Amino acid sequence: MAIDILFVIPPDALLLDIAGPAEAFRLANLHRGRRGENERFRLRFAGPEPRIESSVGMPLVELEPLPEALKSPTWVIVVGQPAVVAARPTPATAEIERWLDRTMRKALAARNTAHRLLTICSGTLLAARAGLLRNIECTTHHELLESLHAHAPQAQVVDDCVYLVDGPFASSAGITASIDLALHLIGRECGEALAASVARDMVVYVRRSPLDAELSPFLAHRRHLHPLVHRVQDALAADARREWDMASLAALANVSERHLLRLFREHAGVTPLELLETIRLERARKSLERGATVTRAADDAGFSSGLQLRRAWRRQWSGSPRDAMSRVSETMSASSAD
Repeated sequence: MAIDILFVIPPDALLLDIAGPAEAFRLANLHRGRRGENERFRLRFAGPEPRIESSVGMPLVELEPLPEALKSPTWVIVVGQPAVVAARPTPATAEIERWLDRTMRKALAARNTAHRLLTICSGTLLAARAGLLRNIECTTHHELLESLHAHAPQAQVVDDCVYLVDGPFASSAGITASIDLALHLIGRECGEALAASVARDMVVYVRRSPLDAELSPFLAHRRHLHPLVHRVQDALAADARREWDMASLAALANVSERHLLRLFREHAGVTPLELLETIRLERARKSLERGATVTRAADDAGFSSGLQLRRAWRRQWSGSPRDAMSRVSETMSASSAD
């Protein structure tokens, strides 16, 4: 039986929150058809009104009304809005919240339910205000985490990840993270080989896991406008394997070591060498996920040895690289088995 993918669309909906996962599910059907299999996903689009303006001004028309009941296996996807809009609930979003409470609470509580609730970006706030996140592990866009904590005090809010799956409930940080979540669920439903084919069609360079941070180390600490700090950050990200020290970094910026250290602390909130270690750790983590040994991962990332990697790992995350990779493997295996 096909699964209904029901997009619930509020006013000012983020268009990519709809188009990204919708394309992933469409392509999954296409690949199943090429294998001689029936379509697995049926796309539907509903809202509190039949016509809604998207975040970019493109109107979405002929939306079906929010259904009174879910008559077949349904994955409800609550689409996000820009943060400034999401912060101001409207009668339309209140209607969606009442519908979620009325329709999804019982559907998700049923034993071995065939239904799912997926929230993208600020969509998690609607589920929170509907009272559906009690003891649920969830996330949202980093700009909305404070609001999520406030609206769902009994939820297990995870502040820095791409997406989470907790039983029949799943949430994502928004925008491109919704594609990662869709690919993850397609892999669980249709097999990882098919999900990989969809990712290749969509030119998704790296499929992120539930354990990935929302902001990578290559983007973190960059919410500033200082050109010299950006110059050094660019150099560290581009060549993390180089034997950088404060003298070479200061020469790159054409300032003294002391002045560069002050600039980094003021504008980036970290020191240059702390940032370098974080970037190297991320590179090592990715290498380990691809099956590299600790020694090989250390070399790939720019650490002088596996021991140096282990020491940096303990400072950043505690435990050991190999223990962490075992947990990743167990998490992904459990997800595939659900």
